[in-house]
Amino acid sequence: MRTRILASLAVATVCTLALGACAGDSADEAGGAPATSSPPMATTGPAMMDGEFGPGCAAVPTDTADPGSFAAMAKVPVATAASGNPMLSTLVSAVKQADLVDSLNSADGVTVFAPTNDAFAKIPKADLDKVLADKKMLSGVLTYHVVPGKLAPGQLAGPHKTLQGGMVTVTGSGTDFKVGPAATVVCGNVQTANAVVYLVDSVLMPPS
Repeated sequence: MRTRILASLAVATVCTLALGACAGDSADEAGGAPATSSPPMATTGPAMMDGEFGPGCAAVPTDTADPGSFAAMAKVPVATAASGNPMLSTLVSAVKQADLVDSLNSADGVTVFAPTNDAFAKIPKADLDKVLADKKMLSGVLTYHVVPGKLAPGQLAGPHKTLQGGMVTVTGSGTDFKVGPAATVVCGNVQTANAVVYLVDSVLMPPS
């Protein structure tokens, strides 16, 4: 008798946790229509992420008429989009110095890891001036920040071949990514007409 009571309690507990699943089974046994349940809600994982992410995105202008806003950048190619973003003025100057504006604007779908002004500020001025004065070296550094294909956040982790020819590895998931050994994505999944941009807090240096 005690065993039957414990078994009954166990069944009742399971039914409660199953949120009515047992009631549906009873209806089936009684010849009634089977109970139906709502389909599970879809979850949004990294591969399905829509929109920009990261603490650095707060510095992007919110006025859609501003050329640096997300809405405005989405309508123009990547070099033009960067020129309107106040966080990327040093990068824009470097791109112009390397004569890469037309190449980037005409690229057919790329991913750009864009160093912010603060990223360039980490480099000693003498070293930065040396790179800016050497067009070939500067071009190599900048193209190391560009990967063929538009990578969504869910496709970001892993090794990628850059336009410079070297490999860059991205680690992380969700909204937390590192590019190379030290650069952190501070504002990601920024759309332009021909590229997806991930703003990073350090300049990537190609392997020597």
